[in-house]
Amino acid sequence: MTHLLIFGLGYSSRAVVRATPPGITRITATVRAPERAAALSAAPVEGRDVTVLPFDGATMPEALAEAVATADHILVSAPPDASGDPVLKACAGVLAAHPPKSVAYLSTVGVYGDHAGGWVDETTEPRPASPRSFERLEAERAWAAYGAAHGVPVAILRLSGIYGPGQNALVNLARGTARRIIKPGQVFNRIHVDDIAQAVLASFARGYDGIVNVTDDEPSPPQDVIAYAAELMGVPPPPEVPFEESGLSPMGRSFYGECKRVSNMRLKGELFVKLLHPNFKAALRALAAGGDGRR
Repeated sequence: MTHLLIFGLGYSSRAVVRATPPGITRITATVRAPERAAALSAAPVEGRDVTVLPFDGATMPEALAEAVATADHILVSAPPDASGDPVLKACAGVLAAHPPKSVAYLSTVGVYGDHAGGWVDETTEPRPASPRSFERLEAERAWAAYGAAHGVPVAILRLSGIYGPGQNALVNLARGTARRIIKPGQVFNRIHVDDIAQAVLASFARGYDGIVNVTDDEPSPPQDVIAYAAELMGVPPPPEVPFEESGLSPMGRSFYGECKRVSNMRLKGELFVKLLHPNFKAALRALAAGGDGRR
């Protein structure tokens, strides 16, 4: 029996459940609310039987302690806060006494900060600009230190902008919430959730230790994604809105305050992941074919 434990059963980690091979015979996952944990445990999750436990980020129930002690692989998708990583804080004792075979930690390319459109890779020195990215970097370092201390390979997977079924430009256009914000020179990388799942499972299979950018092949202007989605749907794209007039929230503005092109050479060359969705055009075509964007 191979046991996968997931901290934080969200959009990306559900894709991992969906892609998990039959060789992983036991899956345990956490959510914050006890009521939601009970509801999710009552039916299959993404076609798999998953035991869902409550975890508030502060205390470790007995059932969760048993899951940590018996886990072969641990996926950490729960975000840190200013006080650090919640899993390491609450579960440090059990993790030290019962180290898993491997850990995958979902981080963000936001730790690189702004590079004025230049390329970054895993050797680029992080310089996070936002508090949330700084917290991610501190959590990365804490997990790497745990792995070094206990002989556990820890894959730090730095994700670009996440999208996939139900969460993409086609859906936003159909809902009338898509905006074509123009900031000259701005580009973003993206990653489809199914490719995140590939990277997580490859890191477990290979016992990977180190940092990997999990990102697509084509950093692109955000307005191009909206325009192509509109073309696929046969509708006019929303009007262009200058960034200065966009009225974005402080968080939204912070995303546009960073511009970089993220290399995925290590993802391909060391994890040997062949992207299912190497760019936004291929991904949007597949999502449209699957029904996203229909009104």
